[in-house]
Amino acid sequence: MQRLTITIDDDLLAEVDAFMARRGYDNRSEAFRDLLRSGLETADTGASDSRHCIATLSYVYDHAARELPKRLTQEAHDHSGLAQATLHVHIDQESCLEVTVLKGERREVKAFADHVIAERGVRHGHVALMPIEAAHDHGHNHSHSHSHSSSHSHSHSHTTKSGKK
Repeated sequence: MQRLTITIDDDLLAEVDAFMARRGYDNRSEAFRDLLRSGLETADTGASDSRHCIATLSYVYDHAARELPKRLTQEAHDHSGLAQATLHVHIDQESCLEVTVLKGERREVKAFADHVIAERGVRHGHVALMPIEAAHDHGHNHSHSHSHSSSHSHSHSHTTKSGKK
């Protein structure tokens, strides 16, 4: 680890200290490391698009929009190498929230997330990407199904790259 010395004005330091208090940081070093990581990720202009990442894609959509739930489910199945898991929450009679965990190359994850967010009927969307070291894919098998008390239900069966369920 390297030690850095920086000079910042008093107003900016007050903002950092307030940020630390809101988030519960014990020291400035950890706060600055997290702020730098976040800033570097935000400022990344695509030079590291092949780096691996893990991401959360959250979006609110109109479940009554024509074929939208079916299209969203199909997108997740078509990109099963990226989509690791999805949480589905009914907000009200018209709206559902989905949070999908994605894993893969940054460019592929970002393209998938942008495509889902741009779907007609998706009202709000956000993706948060975090870099990770690429690891050997051991794959895993699982399937699950669930139904909801509202007017629709669905089930998922995921297949690994080897074609096993």
